[in-house]
Amino acid sequence: MASFRPIAIGPVRIDAPVILAPMTGVTDLPFRKIVKRYGAGLTVSEMIASQAAIRETRQSLQKALWDPSEEPVSLQLAGCSPYEMAEAARLNEQRGAAIIDINMGCPVRKVVNGDAGSALMRDLPLAASLIEATVKAVKIPVTVKMRMGWDLDSLNAPELARIAQDLGAQMITVHGRTRNQMYKGRADWAFVRRVKDAVSLPVIVNGDICSREDAREALQQSGADGVMIGRGAYGRPWLLGQVMADLAGGDRPEPGLDEQLAVMLEQYEAMQSLYGKQTGLNLARKHIGWYTKGLPGSAEFRNKVNTQDDPVVVTAMLRDFYAPWCARQAA
Repeated sequence: MASFRPIAIGPVRIDAPVILAPMTGVTDLPFRKIVKRYGAGLTVSEMIASQAAIRETRQSLQKALWDPSEEPVSLQLAGCSPYEMAEAARLNEQRGAAIIDINMGCPVRKVVNGDAGSALMRDLPLAASLIEATVKAVKIPVTVKMRMGWDLDSLNAPELARIAQDLGAQMITVHGRTRNQMYKGRADWAFVRRVKDAVSLPVIVNGDICSREDAREALQQSGADGVMIGRGAYGRPWLLGQVMADLAGGDRPEPGLDEQLAVMLEQYEAMQSLYGKQTGLNLARKHIGWYTKGLPGSAEFRNKVNTQDDPVVVTAMLRDFYAPWCARQAA
């Protein structure tokens, strides 16, 4: 039976190392707040481009918002200029971030073409200079998230992790895929053990952790100190709390459909407050799809609700869709 112990990220103590992954367009403030309430040792902001953070663009400021309930807060930065990374880290330290996470794992072409994200795994000297500049710029701990390597011929995560440790990073997270795999195939949890063996820092395993069983198996195969959950939490913000309970030897059942509906509506309304009604509605569509997935008639319902532009009508449609299932569950 895999279990966990609290971990120290520099002076920051995480009681349960079950961490919400940073996911662009998903792990915004409304979603993270709900995840944290159900239980998560740590939540990480969406990836913020260091250049945008310095310019304080509206989008970068929205991404950098957090709720006191999330503290200690980890803010993820991406970039390819040591100067910009240092400046952006300093700014966010002043705003109260407890941890700065450096993105060296994002596989998306737009990020990689700008020599950021997982492109840094092809240029370890540049990666090292970014880590060094960021660590020197702030007093708070700096962590690094990476993949196994650029491709199967260059699995250099253990080497990059050692460099990061030598430069003062305080935790390493490894997604068990290469950049070229994107999100195809299965994450290789066993590979993460090579990174664990290479450093004395806490190491977190990430990729394809979609259930309590997955979390236990990932910890067992990797020998990691904790798990980071990303896509497994789509439409299931309670998953991290369930994994925490399971690893502590307890059990936390799936919430009832009435609770699931209430949580979805809470997130939907919070997104409209944060982004404005229309943008909030547009951004919430994918979440509505994830929450309703698997319910009878959900595909047909999603096709209808996704063409609806009135936020009030969408709320009514959601209530109507869930009503018979909630009634059946109550009976």
